[in-house]
Amino acid sequence: MSSNEYRVGDRAVSAPEPSEFEPSPFTKPRPPEALRFEVNLTAVANTKQSKTGTVQVNIPGFSPVTLYCDEQPPVGGDAAPPPLAFFTAGIGFCLMTHLTDILTARKIEVTSLRLEQRVRFMTNLGTMREFGHQTEGQCEMVETHVIIDSPEPAEKIQALLDEAEGSCMAHHALRNPIPWSTRLVYNGNEIDSREG
Repeated sequence: MSSNEYRVGDRAVSAPEPSEFEPSPFTKPRPPEALRFEVNLTAVANTKQSKTGTVQVNIPGFSPVTLYCDEQPPVGGDAAPPPLAFFTAGIGFCLMTHLTDILTARKIEVTSLRLEQRVRFMTNLGTMREFGHQTEGQCEMVETHVIIDSPEPAEKIQALLDEAEGSCMAHHALRNPIPWSTRLVYNGNEIDSREG
């Protein structure tokens, strides 16, 4: 691998096999029922900041993928994208999936479609931890620019964006409080469980 290549991922041999929960089977909905699915991930820490994870959408036809993740030197080897790069790309790619799906279904003519995005983060990981402070971090802002060239009227393109943002699950998670939970399993025993 050359020094300017990242190892991002490979098609996985098998699906993620979590030990702490049972992945839900996919159930095909009957209209007007909503499609409900899940994305499952198992990840392991390797040397330094290198991580490997296997992820799969539980809808039939989606292959499991092994993804590689790393951080920059000196804490990592810079051999793969960092986690926040995947997070940021996931937000943008999810919105683009909905835009392209809707414009195709509605037969909206688009000459070009681009997305530019800036996500701002804050952490004291590299500045305050060495002084004994608790490590903290935040996502401070997500700024998305959807750039569309089209012969269609502006109202039609506005409606396209409105529908795409309304159906984008990543944008929904960013804009709305969603249930969350975290369990800590230490040496085979649960020692903490939190939710909100």
